[in-house]
Amino acid sequence: MSGTRDLYDASAGKWSRQEQLLLSDFTARPRVLQAVGDVSGRHVWDLGCGEGFVGRQLAQGNPDRVDGFDLSTEMVHLARQQAGSLAAEAGGPLHYLAADLSDAAQLPSGSCDIAVAVFLFNYLTIEAMERILSRVREALQPGGIFVFTVPHPSLAFLRRAEPPFYIEPDQHTYLGGSDAMFKGKIWRRDGVSNEIRSVHKTLADYFQALRNTGWERLPELEELGVTDDHLAVDPEFFSPLIGIPLHILFRLSV
Repeated sequence: MSGTRDLYDASAGKWSRQEQLLLSDFTARPRVLQAVGDVSGRHVWDLGCGEGFVGRQLAQGNPDRVDGFDLSTEMVHLARQQAGSLAAEAGGPLHYLAADLSDAAQLPSGSCDIAVAVFLFNYLTIEAMERILSRVREALQPGGIFVFTVPHPSLAFLRRAEPPFYIEPDQHTYLGGSDAMFKGKIWRRDGVSNEIRSVHKTLADYFQALRNTGWERLPELEELGVTDDHLAVDPEFFSPLIGIPLHILFRLSV
């Protein structure tokens, strides 16, 4: 994971924001918050928290505690800086720790009520993803939920390498590319682009991983893309993605 760590350590400042700016701040993260619902008095794990954008919004819902974990020490440092009055040091619920979640020894201990993983699994192999799926299922209290998002597996095969979002499959095919690392970029509305990585998984890979790790209930699944509300905000930025599946949201419960 050193390549991913280096990428995000070097680009942490380009991910920093206090309001919706990145494409997926519009097309994915609000749906995560809606799928999570009420966090009041709950203990939340934010797996792959980045610079804390989602965690800060969760913290406004009066949770008991939000633990954020990220591979990049620079991202964690930035998350702590931006937490402000919501930081644990200021009496708030936000706690942050640098951790390589692909390493079983660094997975969080204890239990939680809610877990989120916003664009984490696209940086992990199927094997590493299964370790996290198993750990979260074990950690969730009765009635707990796990919400995660990933780039839509078909996106790389539907769009050319152009703004505001693409993933490049090179010579890989959809069915033959599982666990291959694809590169891509996602844009902010101010024109700044951020490099991303996506370890390809088919839809069948995700469902097989859920079966392998003991999730008994079918997940709620939502394919996310550009909506009329997004077009009303910025038609020039969002219109190249009309009708394209950008992300998938999974909502799991125990």
